[in-house]
Amino acid sequence: MSEEPTGDVVRGDRFSGGPARGFLSSLAADERIFAADLAVDRAHVVMLAEQGILDADEAGAILDALDAIEADGHDALPDGEDVHEAIEAAVISRVGPEGGKMHTARSRNDEVATCIRYRLREDLLAAVEATLALRDALATTAEAHTETVMPGYTHLQPAQPTTVAHYLCSYEQAVSRDTARLLDAYDRVNRSPLGAAAFAGTTFDVDRERTAELLGFDGVLENSMDAVSTRDFLVESLSALGALATTLSGLAEDLIVFANRGEVDLSDDYSSTSSIMPQKKNPDTLELVRATAGDAIGGLTGLLTTLKGLPRAYNRDLQRATPHAWETVDAVSEATDVAGGAVATATWDEEALADAASEGFSTATGVADLLAASGVPFRTAHEVVATAAESGADVDALDAAAEAVLGESLFAYVDREALTAALDPAESVASRDSTGGQPPTSSPTPSARRGTVTRRTRRRSTRAERRSTRQIPIFARR
Repeated sequence: MSEEPTGDVVRGDRFSGGPARGFLSSLAADERIFAADLAVDRAHVVMLAEQGILDADEAGAILDALDAIEADGHDALPDGEDVHEAIEAAVISRVGPEGGKMHTARSRNDEVATCIRYRLREDLLAAVEATLALRDALATTAEAHTETVMPGYTHLQPAQPTTVAHYLCSYEQAVSRDTARLLDAYDRVNRSPLGAAAFAGTTFDVDRERTAELLGFDGVLENSMDAVSTRDFLVESLSALGALATTLSGLAEDLIVFANRGEVDLSDDYSSTSSIMPQKKNPDTLELVRATAGDAIGGLTGLLTTLKGLPRAYNRDLQRATPHAWETVDAVSEATDVAGGAVATATWDEEALADAASEGFSTATGVADLLAASGVPFRTAHEVVATAAESGADVDALDAAAEAVLGESLFAYVDREALTAALDPAESVASRDSTGGQPPTSSPTPSARRGTVTRRTRRRSTRAERRSTRQIPIFARR
């Protein structure tokens, strides 16, 4: 083994010390991209050898050193300004000065941009998988409750009866769009900046398409200045994660309210109790899911603020941009997993839900619709039902309201059997059979909807995952 290099491997002795050395360092935080950096190094060395820029023996020695560094792990790296410098120093310590040839035709600018994209692909796919699991939990639970009537709300006031299935599938549809946004972001993350060098390209005859292929990227970023400086792929990723976190926050809030009303019982695995009040069962995990939206929005805001007004091309501010992405994707992915578990294990109280479904004269719209279908102008029908709501909202109150507004009995327009059906929450649900409506007999079943949506998304996710984990060919050893 060769002796340790003296001074800073990048800058030598002149800039290797000083009180700001620790402030500049990102080595600890860079553990996140340790494996990515090794993969990028290997791809770059293989390409240099294939292009005749590096001797085969030199390339083999460097690749052997990278294998040893990977085996030792991030904690064994020498001190350095960042993981890229530390790995290079470790290679040189094993190979000697020839190990420095690893950095030929490359800058840390294109190197770090490539490492971030390489790792972020994996994290986005993990987030996608979490959304698929949540959607499965929503659809599976919905399938068991296609005829479980529950209250629907607007402005948190009883509005119209609905079903648990219709409610849960509304969130499955929302999360499906969150899945699509994450996959769209993945497509733009999956482009390689490697070979752009500092920002103006390189004099060496590099093959950027080859390194992109070795690393499983779909292609390269064409403009070298854009390749190293842009972080809009982080903005797009965090925006998609922020949208997902906002969806989760709404779902969590609903379940917290339903639990408060005794309409849903959350599993003990997703609840907690009070340190002083033994009777309490608190929806703590969902409260943290709800709060994660603030973390995600804060991460996106912090990222955008860091990027705002940066000149081209590379600026050290970008070192502070990436942690926003790691923190956000971790928090939102975990919250998605927890939300899916809470949904899958919750128990819906069908009797309590049925009782609540008729609260607040929630079938009033159905009665107004019945009158309108009988020839009464809808606004007039609206007035009749609103008048009845003030004095009892039963058949007698409705008939009296019709006399007051229409000048004749309600039964001049509708028969008693039809009116009784319109006042029944279950019948009200069954009558709303327009496209996208909720009757279990006419809507696509949640399982069918899940099969159509999830299989397509999983195929795309699996293809993307194969690309992201593609093995770099083993370069011929000495």
